[in-house]
Amino acid sequence: MARYRGPRLKVVRRLGELPGLTTKIPNRNYLPGQHGPTASAQKPSQYRIRLQEKQKLRYNYGVTERKLLHYVKKARQAKGPTGETLLQFLEMRLDTIVFRLGLAPSIQAARQIISHGHVHVNGGRLNIPSYQCLAGDTIKVSADHIVKNYPAHTNELPTHLSISKSNFTGTVERQVTRSQIALNVDELLIIEFYSRR
Repeated sequence: MARYRGPRLKVVRRLGELPGLTTKIPNRNYLPGQHGPTASAQKPSQYRIRLQEKQKLRYNYGVTERKLLHYVKKARQAKGPTGETLLQFLEMRLDTIVFRLGLAPSIQAARQIISHGHVHVNGGRLNIPSYQCLAGDTIKVSADHIVKNYPAHTNELPTHLSISKSNFTGTVERQVTRSQIALNVDELLIIEFYSRR
């Protein structure tokens, strides 16, 4: 029950563009709330800047605080830059891959398709949205009536993925790199935010 179910445009207005959260575009360019236009004139503190970067990840990928902290700890133990490794863990989740393939309008919609059992990975049915996809995995959506509204990509297909639009089958070609991640976020500030945990 920790998933965010409130108004998504308020989050987009507060944090900026989040392609995984919603396809809607806000018609106001100031912060939400009673003091919206005047609140944007305040100088943000260093804590607020780091918190907002962390919240971008949480809302865009739809993960809870506990799960995000788990990914941060896992990224610290892995080899390579911690921030890039954290983003790779989030981008290689099954729900994110289904969204990036253009088979769902948002990551939340992709999570619902997966949890209802409409996704097959390497020929077997899988209903775990947090499954970490590997290079060479084949992803197929079995319920054609669900994805017929979203066969075309609204964004450009990342180069680490390929898709066959005739049968809604996608393939993970290789591990994602930082340059292929569409989210505008400073991962170093997120690692600094979690540095005391």
